[in-house]
Amino acid sequence: MSDHRRVYGSEPGEDPSPQPGRAYAELVGGPLDGLLVDVTGWDDADVAEGAALITEASSWGPGGRALYEPAPGGAPAYWVWAGDTP
Repeated sequence: MSDHRRVYGSEPGEDPSPQPGRAYAELVGGPLDGLLVDVTGWDDADVAEGAALITEASSWGPGGRALYEPAPGGAPAYWVWAGDTP
């Protein structure tokens, strides 16, 4: 991946760009739209579940989580926003 997308959870001072040799899921919709989640080392079952990702931009405010799950049709490279949770 050689574009300007950012990886979710990058710390200040870290390179937020996707890195070669890593596996990513792209977040689609919701408060984290366009970010990438590093799923390197995740097993298939974990990738299939998606994730609840902490964000200040959820409808629950700081500390809330945005729920993302693989896109319908088995496209694990794209996770679609499924709502927010506290």
